[in-house]
Amino acid sequence: MTADALRTIELNEYAPRKLDLTELSENVAVTLWQKYAAQINVDFPSPKTDNRWVLTPQGWVGQIPLTRDLTLRLNPKTPVNNIFGMFEYAYRLRQFLMPEGMVETDALEDVFEHLAVVLSRRVIARARKGLYREYVAVSANLTCLRGRLDVGRLSRAPWKVELACDYSNHTSDIDDNRIVSWTLFLIGRAGLGGERHGNVVGRAFRALQGTVALTQYGPESCVDRHYNRLNEDYASIHALCRFFLSHTGPAHRDGEHAMLPFLIDMAKLYESFVAEWLRMHLPQQFTMGSQQHVICGVGSPPCVIDLVLYDELTKQPIQVLDTKYKAPGRAVKEDIYQIVTYAKLLNCREAVLVYPIELEWPLDIEIGDVRIRSLTFAIEGNLDTAGHAFLSMLALP
Repeated sequence: MTADALRTIELNEYAPRKLDLTELSENVAVTLWQKYAAQINVDFPSPKTDNRWVLTPQGWVGQIPLTRDLTLRLNPKTPVNNIFGMFEYAYRLRQFLMPEGMVETDALEDVFEHLAVVLSRRVIARARKGLYREYVAVSANLTCLRGRLDVGRLSRAPWKVELACDYSNHTSDIDDNRIVSWTLFLIGRAGLGGERHGNVVGRAFRALQGTVALTQYGPESCVDRHYNRLNEDYASIHALCRFFLSHTGPAHRDGEHAMLPFLIDMAKLYESFVAEWLRMHLPQQFTMGSQQHVICGVGSPPCVIDLVLYDELTKQPIQVLDTKYKAPGRAVKEDIYQIVTYAKLLNCREAVLVYPIELEWPLDIEIGDVRIRSLTFAIEGNLDTAGHAFLSMLALP
């Protein structure tokens, strides 16, 4: 396959793009519709679409390799450097990446490539020192005694020549390393960290092969892990692993060719970014809870509230916040009713809808004893400047 044969279709966030019938085959369109309905709305050719394909990204950005020679690139509205800044906050990479965190680019794939190289180099450095090991309990039938003899198991099968032994094995085949191995495997399949970086991802993956099993993990496995002086450098490695495991999509196949996309849900990224920025910059007399589950009623599923600000002294909620990435001209009724419900459930009198751009018709109303406002945490310019402006508009008591 030559470089000239490779084709990329550029799509912009929330912007419909019409394609001629020859630009997309029906089989590819069906795959896109079946596998990526949440990411892209696909309108099939009809009189309504002037007999053309219409593809509309739904708040996701990244890349989807559809065939060996065709890739969809979903471009963000937000500057790529700001998306990288949001990653640093949302995945708590900021404390780990400086000065490696400095990256200037206008291509989202360069951000993924940069972070893949950072992760791989750290894994290689750790492998040179020696992978972290733990003692793992093992039960096995051996030809010679090792550890403790399991008399009970031996008595149940006295005809067996092997000895039933229980012993501890000092091994690197543990979760700490398996998470890293699986992440590097996915990064390699996505084609990141390739030739121009000396195939650093491949070298990092091979450093774990033979001693660490390839086992599937999700991003939740990287959270709330315990570190000590022997594996403290794994904290940054696992933070990067969480980033990739969160944004690497499931593979689909074109014949024998497996293709792995990377995709970012901008609404979730925005929510996580706002939460982490506030967590780091709130005045000391306030604390914040995120993704808080509240019982809505008997037999009803719990409500999940994006953000709740608490008075540190009294532990009482003072503001309920809900992030809305796709900003309409004005706040929609459903969002207003939803956040009022959240405020009532927590006996809170201040509710805020948070948008990435200023609404054409800002909101500041009262429903009963609840005040509802729309505020802006902008992501177009300097993120920290926008954050402090947003914090000022919250007008915390």
